[in-house]
Amino acid sequence: MSTSDFPGVNPNSPQGPQFTQQPYFSQSQTPQPTTKPKKPLYKKWWIWAVIVIVIAAGSGLGSGGNDGASTTPIPQQEQSVTATSAPAETTEAETTEAAPTEEVTTEEVTTEAAEPEVPAEYKAALTKAESYASMMQMSKAGIYDQLTSEYGEGFPADAAQYAIDHLEWDWNANALGKAKSYQEQMAMSTSAIYDQLVSDYGEKFTPEEAQYAIDHLG
Repeated sequence: MSTSDFPGVNPNSPQGPQFTQQPYFSQSQTPQPTTKPKKPLYKKWWIWAVIVIVIAAGSGLGSGGNDGASTTPIPQQEQSVTATSAPAETTEAETTEAAPTEEVTTEEVTTEAAEPEVPAEYKAALTKAESYASMMQMSKAGIYDQLTSEYGEGFPADAAQYAIDHLEWDWNANALGKAKSYQEQMAMSTSAIYDQLVSDYGEKFTPEEAQYAIDHLG
């Protein structure tokens, strides 16, 4: 084996064969430093952190804007509530004013319903009383006696009283009519006519009615 079999040995060296250190790899075979492949941006955690922060900030701004917008119509709602409350007050006032009318109507209906039906005999007594007052010019007391007399109409006392109470008549005019008939037919004096008008056995007019007749004789 010669020195040529050992690469890197210098046989001509005065100090004897010398070994020179040869690189284990040639220039072309020199190992290159390895570099890690770069991760895409979407795989980096801080990119997602920044995106989350941006989204959160945008949401906060959006909600803040909505809150501001929602507070604006509040005065309008209050105005609408105030505006609609006025008709309610008017309705209550109208109801209060209408209440007395309804109460009066109810009372009238109740009163009418409470009145008993007038008996037929009462109605007949009233009809007889009207005929005596108009045709014979009798006084109120004279008509009552005629209605209740057993020789007259024979009505019960309550029926005769009902007739007198419901007979609307001008008794002064009847007294004057009777006074004129006594004056014209019997040529009686005014004092005699007065006595006949107020007598219990005569016409039974009141003193006031008799005096009215005397005062208005022709």
